[in-house]
Amino acid sequence: MTANLLQLIDQVSREKGIDRRVLIEALVDAVESAVRKRYGNRVDVEVSFNEETGTIEAYRFHEVVETVDDPETQISLEEAREYDPETEIGDEIGVPLDPENLGRIAAQTAKQIIMQKMRDAEREAVYEEFIHQKGTIVHGIVQRVDRSGITVNLGKAEAFLPASEQIPQDVYRPGDRIRAYVLEVKRSGKGPQIILSRTHPSFLIQLFFTEVPEIQEGIVSVIGAAREPGSRAKIAVVSSDPDVDPVGACVGVKGSRVQKVVQELRGEKIDIVPWNLDPAKFVVNALAPAVVTKVIIDQANQSMEVIVPDDQLSLAIGKRGQNVRLAARLTNWRIDVISESRYERLKDEEYRRLLNLEGMNEELADALFDEGITSVEAFLNTPDEELEDILNLSLPTIRSLKEQARFLVSTPDEDKEEYAGQKDAADDG
Repeated sequence: MTANLLQLIDQVSREKGIDRRVLIEALVDAVESAVRKRYGNRVDVEVSFNEETGTIEAYRFHEVVETVDDPETQISLEEAREYDPETEIGDEIGVPLDPENLGRIAAQTAKQIIMQKMRDAEREAVYEEFIHQKGTIVHGIVQRVDRSGITVNLGKAEAFLPASEQIPQDVYRPGDRIRAYVLEVKRSGKGPQIILSRTHPSFLIQLFFTEVPEIQEGIVSVIGAAREPGSRAKIAVVSSDPDVDPVGACVGVKGSRVQKVVQELRGEKIDIVPWNLDPAKFVVNALAPAVVTKVIIDQANQSMEVIVPDDQLSLAIGKRGQNVRLAARLTNWRIDVISESRYERLKDEEYRRLLNLEGMNEELADALFDEGITSVEAFLNTPDEELEDILNLSLPTIRSLKEQARFLVSTPDEDKEEYAGQKDAADDG
């Protein structure tokens, strides 16, 4: 705490990137703590920093009394007048303390507090830097690799890429350069905790932002993305300029732009989907390359029934349902894909009548139709043993289905409703 204190504060502030006001506050707190440690917690102390002289000023306040009963908080009139000749009984006077003479223990305490404050300030400065990078891509060097994840050196801080946030095809070794998405930044006792991701849909979006100038300029906007990391992804884009094709802008000349993204994502296949305000058209675009012949919307349940030609069914659904699953995530609609032949069969009145039988399902109804049993009446007229072979059901189950079928055939609609109500009541009982 010398005359060079101002220079020291300015130097530390520059080198460590810490606000000089934070350093001054740390110094003041340190001296106050040291004074209290030397003189006890009961003392009334005021510490400040003089910007003009670059020194710490510390004052210990006493009550001016005629007879001193408590030396820690009181001072005699005679002694007080050595500091201020105009002091009177009952006044409070601040006696200056020399921080240089606080003693070895006090000085050590001050040093520890200053160092701690500096560490805290450095951590806060790093946190503030990286919290503003949340949602962006950062570059780093791989430091350590283990089963739990990868530790990445970002320069001023370390980050962690958990195993769960890595693309299955990712293989990194210490010293490798790595790009990742800043998923989360949290404060912790050891400094900011920075969590990275290479699987998050926003990593895909940010990669396109990096590669496509039209996105950077705001001409092309990314509406959303859905991924199955390392396998396949869909990204929805739209252009504010009718002369700019958003898909073409993202693909680039001879696929140059999208290929850079694909390489970063370890060969992940990317479908670039033109967004449309009409949700049905958007869903149709999202299911490409499959051809869609009809869409039935259920607005209340946020779902769509999508009809495709029979030879397009597997393409629309995709391997293990991947295509329709990604399309549903991208559009935020529940999508049921069915073939034209299935759609036509579901429209068949007799087929629906068969499905009304309790215990009957589409698989069983399909088996009947495939055998030419295409009505409830035909079902009734088919021998039980033959039905047993076709449906692979027990005879008691078949007889129960036939009992329901006879009721459907023989009872007027209004009586069926009454019967249904009685059956429900009986079931409840």
